[in-house]
Amino acid sequence: MESLLSPSMLRQKIRRNQFSSNTSGYCSGYVQANLCILPQQQAHEFLQFCQLNPKPCPLIGMSATPGDYQIPSLGKDIDLRTDVPQYRIFEYGRPIAQVCDIRDYWRNDLVAFVLGCSFSFEEALLADGLEVRNLTEGVNVPMYRSSIQCQPAGTFSGNMVVSMRPFKAADAIRAIQICSRFPAVHGAPVHFGDSSEIGIQHLNQPDFGDAVTIRAKEHPVFWACGVTPQVAVEQSKPPFCITHAPGAMLVTDQLNSRLAIM
Repeated sequence: MESLLSPSMLRQKIRRNQFSSNTSGYCSGYVQANLCILPQQQAHEFLQFCQLNPKPCPLIGMSATPGDYQIPSLGKDIDLRTDVPQYRIFEYGRPIAQVCDIRDYWRNDLVAFVLGCSFSFEEALLADGLEVRNLTEGVNVPMYRSSIQCQPAGTFSGNMVVSMRPFKAADAIRAIQICSRFPAVHGAPVHFGDSSEIGIQHLNQPDFGDAVTIRAKEHPVFWACGVTPQVAVEQSKPPFCITHAPGAMLVTDQLNSRLAIM
């Protein structure tokens, strides 16, 4: 069963172009991550942006030197050029391509930033008996552009992207308690309830990912999302940038349990 693959086995399939979909629900127990790759000239300001906005941009790894496409602390065999199911290529803030391999785009001045992902805490929610609707329905998590402003850093600014999972009130409270233990993968939600209060008018029309069913007596619960850097890239318009495609994450060898704060 593909969902039971180890991270290394899944990355091998991705390298061979045998897997190119979203990674939610895959490799239970292991940290999944967002990716943002920028030229060295923009890297310092983006690092500051991450430091000022730890909820949407929880940094868990970074290139040791420009041009380095391996981060051994996340997995000895990880190659950031090939091991993400889908990448987005930006030029001056505009997406120009979506590809499954970035070796042809790689440059010696590029710095990679690896950010924690909410797919990691979904495992903790499931373990507590909570339903995660996007997993139940077999779709990508819905993600929305919100009106929550990020702290600017140099040229990088923009509003937060949020992911949403619906829960009944009691389950939402439990979800908040659980996710508070995982600040390295976005931590506690940033909003609960009326989506219009954070600038989202139509829950059935996510900006990224797929819509999910919201049942009677359920409330939308919103978490900070690692797609936020892509909005910041749209605003700052660096000459070149590579990110993951929303939902198509880097699956690492780090254990989710090691990120929990007890």
